Amino acid sequence: MLFNSYEFILLFLPLTLIVFFKLGRLGYQSVSISWLVLASFFFYAWWNPAYLLLILFSIIFNYSIGIILTNNLVRSSISNRLLLVFGISCNLGLIGYFKYFNFFASNANTFLGSSFSLEEIILPLAISFFTFQQITYLVDAYQGKTKEYNFLHYCLFVTFFPQLIAGPIVHHREMLPQFEQKSIYTFNYENFTIGLTIFIIGLFKKVVIADGVANYSTPVFDASVVGVTLTFYEAWIGALAYSFQLYFDFSGYSDMAIGLARMFGILLPLNFHSPYKANNIIDFWGRWHMTLSRFLRDYVYIPLGGNRKGVARRYVNLMCTMLLGGLWHGAGWTFVIWGAVHGFYLAINHAWRKLTSKFISEKYLNSKINIFIMRGITFFAVVISWVIFRAEDMSSASSILSSMFGFNGIPLPTFFKNILDNMDMPIFLTGLQYGELIDRSYFEPGKALIWLSVLFFAVHFLPNTQQIMNRYSPALGIEKWKSENVKNNWWDWQPVKRWSVIVSILAILALLNLTQVSEFLYFQF
Repeated sequence: MLFNSYEFILLFLPLTLIVFFKLGRLGYQSVSISWLVLASFFFYAWWNPAYLLLILFSIIFNYSIGIILTNNLVRSSISNRLLLVFGISCNLGLIGYFKYFNFFASNANTFLGSSFSLEEIILPLAISFFTFQQITYLVDAYQGKTKEYNFLHYCLFVTFFPQLIAGPIVHHREMLPQFEQKSIYTFNYENFTIGLTIFIIGLFKKVVIADGVANYSTPVFDASVVGVTLTFYEAWIGALAYSFQLYFDFSGYSDMAIGLARMFGILLPLNFHSPYKANNIIDFWGRWHMTLSRFLRDYVYIPLGGNRKGVARRYVNLMCTMLLGGLWHGAGWTFVIWGAVHGFYLAINHAWRKLTSKFISEKYLNSKINIFIMRGITFFAVVISWVIFRAEDMSSASSILSSMFGFNGIPLPTFFKNILDNMDMPIFLTGLQYGELIDRSYFEPGKALIWLSVLFFAVHFLPNTQQIMNRYSPALGIEKWKSENVKNNWWDWQPVKRWSVIVSILAILALLNLTQVSEFLYFQF
């Protein structure tokens, strides 16, 4: 079931809310939690009921291992460590089979010349998210950071439908204490209004903006698959359009998840915070899919040694972490190479920081002109990497990137030819072409440029949802961005007539655009 569907908005969500709070008001708190767990299972099973058994097995298995680890921790025995390894191995084995088996089998056939075949394995929805979530629970149980939680609460921690499908990857210490608070069982008008507003903003981002700009990205990437040589402008329009499509698609989902949870009185961790405003790649990964970055840092990068074992080892650890991060996103070489590219970016960023700290003054580094330059470089680097991320294969990615860098020519409007012919032609202009900038009917160039210009301005200069809702602490972790989230701005949301009109317009526009099924891009991960 999709958040951006009539059955979810008009049936599932209202019914789940009404029954949950009705049971809570009558004092049946455990029944209320049970209802929410059952509703979340139903939400998951809507896609494919067969995989309900898979998530049930995962929950029971990990909860049981966690309880054993928690109770046996005082002995700090080898058996505890072996049990942890067994638990993590089973989780990784599960995700490895469903997500990566065909990928590795295909590559093994290529390298070995074998013909081993297996029927296509359908990837269970959200397996990457609920598996990583429970691995953190097992590791923390081994380290003595957990307690013996209520089983129903643990089920809700894993299956809570606002964050089940595409994150955030929540931590047990963030969620389970909230489920124990009596206040969440009483309907709260403020929480509902705040949550509904955030949900509508996210819904608008998804169905109006992300799905709208997809009309300019999808034709370009589809054309590259069938071998079309794109023009310089087509390639850049496609790359930028996808960069904004993914941005608003994931931002929209993150907002909708936070908004839905807030309706139930639950705060989810911040997972997306204006990543295109990042001044460098390190900053970008502190703003994009923040809970995945946290997981990779705490459970991969630091255990590998982090920055504690010398500069060379630090760069190796960064590269290994990002390679795994790329593979997490999908079973394909494009994802692996995308991860490697970001590992390279991060290594360059850390080396640059070390160099500039010695030779360039802090005053200049914090100057507006330097921040402007660094933000531009970062955005350019991210857009280039998204081409690899989105492309069907490296051949398609290479084709698009070649066009973007002008290797297939840079056409200019014909009227420039006469002007340049009367001038001494610089050597670097001798390869220019003249004619139509875009000579195929993929899209209307004028509309595409308007879309891209508006969205470029929005992502770089407008406040994000968390900043708009800053008065009401919309998510866990928002306090980290205190310097960016100054109150008493013109955009601050308040329950007043002006904002009710704005949100109503967004809701109407979003509902009118729910005319076709459009999955979130992160559902495939």
